[in-house]
Amino acid sequence: MSIAQQRTGSFETAASEAGRRKTILGRIMLWAVSIAIAIYVFAPLYWVFIQSLMLEPDIFRWPPYVVPPRVTLANYTKVFTMPDTPVIRWIFNSAFVSFSRIGLELTIATLAAYAFARLEFPGRDKIFFGILTTMMIPGQVTLIPTYLIMGRLKWIDTYHALIWPGAASVFPIFMLRQFFQTIPRELEEAAILDGCGRLRVLWKVIVPLSTPAYSALAIFIFMGNWNDLFWPLIITNSLEMRTLVPGLTILRGTYSTQRGLVMAAAAFSVVPVMIFYAIFQRRIIEGVAMTGLTGQ
Repeated sequence: MSIAQQRTGSFETAASEAGRRKTILGRIMLWAVSIAIAIYVFAPLYWVFIQSLMLEPDIFRWPPYVVPPRVTLANYTKVFTMPDTPVIRWIFNSAFVSFSRIGLELTIATLAAYAFARLEFPGRDKIFFGILTTMMIPGQVTLIPTYLIMGRLKWIDTYHALIWPGAASVFPIFMLRQFFQTIPRELEEAAILDGCGRLRVLWKVIVPLSTPAYSALAIFIFMGNWNDLFWPLIITNSLEMRTLVPGLTILRGTYSTQRGLVMAAAAFSVVPVMIFYAIFQRRIIEGVAMTGLTGQ
């Protein structure tokens, strides 16, 4: 072996070792950043849960406990039995409104998205663009007109006012329209040749193939309505019609010195969203990823 070949081999070995070090260093930095972000996200949630399981003297101790010295479920028991803050009713209202909005928004969005994705009619793209532009209008701009409409309909402090406004949301229409365009037209044409009408093609062919998009939209709609504070706080007057998140503001004002009770109620506002996301996590990622495949 010549001297030139030896030098070339040594250079290649050094380059491969340097590349390996860079790869290891990059992985270490990626893990460090990921762990830091995870701590930043989950630390408040962990703090809520451990304080909901602690007694009041332990909660106000300084320095605070990282692990509860004594675990108790007294806060969870008491939060359901307080007469002046009907937490169980608030949880029911939040669940009823959230699931009602999921069904209503997905039904309306399915019909509209299919029309914009598959049907040919004059001005289709211009109408769709006009609908998309409404996403740039802040909700605060339409707040007063919507409230006045609810008053004219005598829907203030009712489930109608919590469910119907925003039932025809633009984002679900946009997302489903984009997803429908990724489905091959040949499947639709084959179903039509077999004697299916448009609605039957939609419900028997398009909708079953779009479950990832529906799963992603379901969690988005659920989270948006479950965590909504502003509209329920304005449109409801009685304690019985409040949802959970606005109810927490009342609970915090009434029992501000009993932090364990407030944390226990706050935990109930977090757990359903986490469970919902854990169940549909894979389909949510698939739905969001596949929605961006079309460039039409």
